[in-house]
Amino acid sequence: MNLATTIRHLLIGRLRWLLATGDERDAEILALRHQILVLQRQINRPRFTDTDRTILAVLSTAFARSRLPEIMLIVQPKTVIAWHRRLVARHWTYPPTTRCGRPPTLAEIHRLAIRLAQENPTWGYRRVHGELCRLGHRVAASTVWTILRTGGINPTPGRTGPTWAQFIRSQAKGIIATDFACVDTATLRRFHVLFFIEIGTRRVHLGGITTNPTGPWTTQAARNFLMNTDRQFRFVIHDGAGQYARSFDTVFEADGVSAITTPPRAPMANAYAERWVRTLRHELLDRAIIWSERQLRALLVDYIDHYNQHRPHRALDQAAPDTPNVVMIDANRPILR
Repeated sequence: MNLATTIRHLLIGRLRWLLATGDERDAEILALRHQILVLQRQINRPRFTDTDRTILAVLSTAFARSRLPEIMLIVQPKTVIAWHRRLVARHWTYPPTTRCGRPPTLAEIHRLAIRLAQENPTWGYRRVHGELCRLGHRVAASTVWTILRTGGINPTPGRTGPTWAQFIRSQAKGIIATDFACVDTATLRRFHVLFFIEIGTRRVHLGGITTNPTGPWTTQAARNFLMNTDRQFRFVIHDGAGQYARSFDTVFEADGVSAITTPPRAPMANAYAERWVRTLRHELLDRAIIWSERQLRALLVDYIDHYNQHRPHRALDQAAPDTPNVVMIDANRPILR
C-alpha cells in the first residue's frame, strides 16, 4: 500500500468520524492539514523566515515528540527539534562584555611608520620607533618591527644605499639621457636618430640623423647640442654602444657633466629614453612610411615640437614640457586638429 492510499483511507476515516460527531473545530483542522498536503505536492522546498522557525519551534513544545510526524507535515520532526535547539542557544548566548588581548594598532600609526621608513632610508626600526614616540604615539618597538616587516621594509643595512630609481628621482633636474632610434625606410634603408631627453622636464632634443653613427659623428652631435642649449646638467646617461666613444664623454665632461654608462643588456637603466622611443614609434613612425632623410627630419621636427609644447605628460601633472600652464581657449574659438 503506497502513501497516497494510506492518506486517502486516513481522510475517509476522519470524515466518517466527523460526520458522526459533528465537531466543527476538527473539521477545520482537517481542512487546513489537507491544504498543507496540496501545497506540499506543488512546492519542493518551502522557505522559512526566522519568525516562522520560532513559531513552529515554540508550538512544537506543546506536543509529544511521538506526535510530531503526525502534526508537522511541511518539515521533518528533526528539523523542528533543531530549530528549537537553535532558539534556546540564541536565548542563552550573550555577547562578550570585555575584550581580551592587546588592542589593535591604529591605522594612522601603521601608515605613519611606513611613511617614516620609506622617506628616511637610513633609519632603522629603532629610529622609526623613537620618532613615533616623539610624536606622542604610544607603541611598542616590537609593533613597529612587525609593521615594517609586514610592509616588506628591510632593516637599515639593506636600505642605506639609494636604488637606481631613487637616484634618478633625486637628481632628475640635472640629468639628461641619450639614445638612438632606428627607422627603416620603404626601400629598407636604415636611419639612426640621435636624441636627448631631459629627465626632469621630459623635453626632447633632436641630435641628428645619419646612416652611419660613428664615434666622431656622435661627438660632433654632442658639441652641437651643448652649443644650442643654455641649461646646466650634472649627468648624461647613455648605453655602452660603440657610437658613444670616449670623446663623446669628454665633450660633456668639459662642460661639467659626468657621463654614466648603463650596464650591458639593461634597458631599464635608461628607461626614459627607451620609453620615448616607444612613444615615437606608436604616435608617429607606425603611422607613416618613410622615404627619405628629408621627410624623416621634417616629421621629427614637427613631432618633437608637438611633444614639447602640446602633448600632456602624467609625470608633469598633464602639462607639456615647454607649456606648464593650462592653455585657455575662448568659447567662440574653434579647436583645430
